[in-house]
Amino acid sequence: MQLIRGLHNLREAHRGCVATIGNFDGVHRGHQAILEQLREHASTLGVPVCVVVFEPQPREFFAGDQALPRLSRLRDKLQLLAEQGVDQVLCLPFNDALRSLTADEFIARVLVGGLGVRHLVVGDDFRFGCDRRGDFTLLQRAGDHLGFTVEHTRTFLLDGERVSSTRVRTLLASGNFAQTARMLGHPYWLSGRVVRDRQLGRTIGTPTANLPQLQRPMALKGVYAAVAELPSGERFDSVMNIGWRPTVGSERPILEVHLFDFDGNLYGQRLVVVPCAKLRGEMKFDGIDALRTQIQHDQQRARRLFAKARAEQDTLPLASAPLACEAAISDSSVAFPTDHDDG
Repeated sequence: MQLIRGLHNLREAHRGCVATIGNFDGVHRGHQAILEQLREHASTLGVPVCVVVFEPQPREFFAGDQALPRLSRLRDKLQLLAEQGVDQVLCLPFNDALRSLTADEFIARVLVGGLGVRHLVVGDDFRFGCDRRGDFTLLQRAGDHLGFTVEHTRTFLLDGERVSSTRVRTLLASGNFAQTARMLGHPYWLSGRVVRDRQLGRTIGTPTANLPQLQRPMALKGVYAAVAELPSGERFDSVMNIGWRPTVGSERPILEVHLFDFDGNLYGQRLVVVPCAKLRGEMKFDGIDALRTQIQHDQQRARRLFAKARAEQDTLPLASAPLACEAAISDSSVAFPTDHDDG
């Protein structure tokens, strides 16, 4: 899959495609249904599949810290799109210049002059252009004159409910990873490259792999039982903490993972982390000793969850880990503390 950053990097080989436009945050099963539409038309026309995304996402540009949390970083989104058979992604920087384009200018510069789009798939409620005059009807009229066709997206329902990024965020916030995986079509995961930090974990007997996160609102916050996958494919039961580390402080959100029974150097390696069950919310403790005690409790809970899940399955594959852990929680006599987010 090719990533094209900005209109100025479009080449003749990128023109003549079927395309869609959107955030595609999380690339859930609703998005996957849209991509299936694109693949069908691309196969008929013999042209590539193109997805147009924006960075930052428009809502982040306008709302800043008040924007809804992202489900996936750009790198992870690109990987998910590639897995869905997308041939090229046009990533447009959402800035004052782009947002000032009228709907007609966007059609002329991006869709026709840039991509030479043959067929476009968008929602019938899609709006674009600085005056928000651009809509599905305008695109259809423009296509009639400029030589492309327009089709509205198919709605994907699961258990009679529309699959959406908002629904996925709600499920993640409630710690329902099994249902989240059903909405996504795969377990929810986070990734990042391990960096050196203050190495405080080593001083309290719990070394962690630290993966800095984007300084934006997060879909998850707190402590979770998780599975960490190394680049080699080796997997480890883990405890994951994501947030601002209120007890010791942090300049930006950190995803830190303690891999059970692991001994090695992870610096510079990219980890994939699959949260399986929420243990507690982010908490501020009176000091390091209290934090150390709580971390030990978190590890014990996580180990019991994984042990119970494995006792009910011969193995615990990555895809079934969230479901197995949640089943273990529901059947467990272990009391989980109420969240105490300190904001």
